Amino acid sequence: MTIAFGNPDRPNSYIGKTVPRPNAPKLVQGRGRYVDDITLPRMVHVAFVRSPFAHARIKEIDSGEAQAVKGVLRIFTGADIAKVCTPWVGVLAHLKGLKSPPQHALAVDRATWVGEPVVAVVASTRAAAENAVALIDVDYEPLPAVTDTMTALDADTPLIHPDLGDNLAFQRLHEEGDVEAAMASAHKVVSAQFRTARHTGVTLEPRSILVDWNPAEGQMTAYHATQAPHMIQTVLATHLDLPESRVRVICGDVGGSYGIKVHVYPDEVATAAIARIMGRPVKFIADRLESFSTDIHARDHEIEAKIALDAEGKILAIDVDDWTGIGPYSVYPRTSAIEGNQVVNLCGGPYEFANYRAKTTVVFQNKAPTCQYRAVGHPIAVAITEGLVDMAAAAIGMDPVEIRRRNMYADDCYPVTSPAKMRFEGLSHHASMTKLMEMMDYDALRADQAEARKQGKSRGIGIASFIELTNPSPFMYGIGGARISAQDGCTVRMDPDGSIVALSGVTEQGQGTEAMLSQVVAEGVGVSPSTVRVITGDTQVTPYGGGTWASRGAGIGGEAALQAARALRQSILEVAASMLQADPGALDIRDGQVVDSDSGAPRLPLEELGRIVYFRGDTLPKDLPRELVQTRHFITMDYPFAFTNGVQASYLEVDTETGVVTLLKHWCVEDCGRVINPQLVDEQIRGGIVQGLGGALYEEIHYDSDGQLLNGSMADYLVPMAAEMPDMIIGHVETPTAESELGAKGAGEAGTAGAPAAVMNAINDALRPLGGQITEMPFTPERILRALGTIED
Repeated sequence: MTIAFGNPDRPNSYIGKTVPRPNAPKLVQGRGRYVDDITLPRMVHVAFVRSPFAHARIKEIDSGEAQAVKGVLRIFTGADIAKVCTPWVGVLAHLKGLKSPPQHALAVDRATWVGEPVVAVVASTRAAAENAVALIDVDYEPLPAVTDTMTALDADTPLIHPDLGDNLAFQRLHEEGDVEAAMASAHKVVSAQFRTARHTGVTLEPRSILVDWNPAEGQMTAYHATQAPHMIQTVLATHLDLPESRVRVICGDVGGSYGIKVHVYPDEVATAAIARIMGRPVKFIADRLESFSTDIHARDHEIEAKIALDAEGKILAIDVDDWTGIGPYSVYPRTSAIEGNQVVNLCGGPYEFANYRAKTTVVFQNKAPTCQYRAVGHPIAVAITEGLVDMAAAAIGMDPVEIRRRNMYADDCYPVTSPAKMRFEGLSHHASMTKLMEMMDYDALRADQAEARKQGKSRGIGIASFIELTNPSPFMYGIGGARISAQDGCTVRMDPDGSIVALSGVTEQGQGTEAMLSQVVAEGVGVSPSTVRVITGDTQVTPYGGGTWASRGAGIGGEAALQAARALRQSILEVAASMLQADPGALDIRDGQVVDSDSGAPRLPLEELGRIVYFRGDTLPKDLPRELVQTRHFITMDYPFAFTNGVQASYLEVDTETGVVTLLKHWCVEDCGRVINPQLVDEQIRGGIVQGLGGALYEEIHYDSDGQLLNGSMADYLVPMAAEMPDMIIGHVETPTAESELGAKGAGEAGTAGAPAAVMNAINDALRPLGGQITEMPFTPERILRALGTIED
């Protein structure tokens, strides 16, 4: 059955409407249940001794004084944990040539970054464990540290892992067409160097895990703040030698993730191993200070790039050479090479051109591991592409909007394959740009900018088009490493009172998954969202699924929910037709009532149908199916990814005396396919923009040349605050995917993908009359003043 989503007049219409979050009252009243809120009988706490050196050999460990601390129960070294926990290797087979050494839950022979766990102390309280940690004496032999990305492969640079032969983790070169010939024949070639600093997630809730091993039942239960419960189930079962069926992962309320909580962390696996050894619950909650050195980092890139144009401003070629440092290991199981790989896949994305060369070189370092963080690789690729396009427009004297118009894929050209071999099903670059121009009143804004310049104010307008990959198919993670599912499932049942319960494999991380699923299920069955209870995040209860990452919740989890809801609706109508002696096709369900589909006249409340099915089934025909529960799974198959697109704009002012940037206004037009809940989508876009603005202007992890983390606290690491944020105006174009009936793509990362490039281009638009240009992110006052020549190295 085909339903015209978006028609507000159709019966029982909820998809496309703003519906309140069902979990909002619980959260705003402080009644959320996070991992640290859980206390189990006989529970103990673990704290970790972490390496103070970026690279060092572990010679001896003296734990005598620590063992005497009141409340200390056990102390574990890496060798102790290795007896029950096998190491892992963070590679994927389709990333050809990717290599990484085996990684243990606790360092065994060497520590390879400041913050790597070396010793675990288990005590009756966290305070006692931390007191004992301070008394453990580890004899380290410092080793040379590799900290510079660009010299990591030099012949005289020490090897972090001698068995690997070099410090190269992964390299990929993609070539399409003849770049050299295009550059040689071009009317104009523009080149630039870009750099993006490391930053990290700074989630409200730090990483948290509580693991209980019940030897009597042979059952491990992990309460875990994670984005992928079934993946963690597989990891713990594999490396602790347990059947998957005997590992249960429960993910309740989660205080933000942003990709930080979709990875495997050695201290969390060590916690599970200790629980198995001790046969009792063990809790680990990262504190804010250790989060800076143990949560994954992201965005450590240095790039050289060029763009070639003809005399009419058409792009002839793009050439990108990307280098990225990932720390000492490729993070398991999704790998740290994906971000560099995404730069290759996404550069040039919105534009139609023939000649493309992109190379990524991924190297090991003695710094905290980097891996996949919100909008993996997207902000880097968009900054390169849109930065070059803006520079090219300035070089040939063309308006930055006009040069984009001349090069963007036509909205009616799809399906199409990009020079990076990305397959686009359907995008809306021109429609999105048109809507953006209307929203921001581009001509009036240029006039305002000109008037401000007359008054000595340096204001700039920055535009950034982007593509975003969502709904990844098995192509992305189907081979190698731990199993990561690209499908998701949903079970929907009707209880005797006519209420609906939906169990989904995607998880709630604060982004509104429960609201989205309640809307989809409500519309699919024919009830109000308020009567739908959504349960997520429990591997023993929910259907097997991939979880929440890569903006897949609505597109994949939502489609599974829709199909399960429709199947349940059909089951209900078959029972109702028998009870009413009617044709099922003549009946419908609206607002929790079986009604006549033509007239809408009520025929049977769902609670009455439930009473008969559950308590007086003897009154129904024996051969009548009366299972009021349905499960459906969904997986994308036609395209490797569901690409979305959009365009952002930033209007800002630069104080040329101080280098301070004031954000005046920000716009985003985004096409995520079918919009299920407009308010939730807009919240996601705004939240993503804030995260992108943080990376653009404030957030930067600093290390010294010895690999020491210099700003690992909230006193020294800047995150965007409300006072710094501009008004954000959000608009949408809807190009539903044909891969699903729901038509939803993803929206969680679009804001982060385009915001840094829009800000960079706006700053450069403001600085251009003064001869300044900046391409090193974050765009701090110091860097802006250096770009203006006000201060020098």
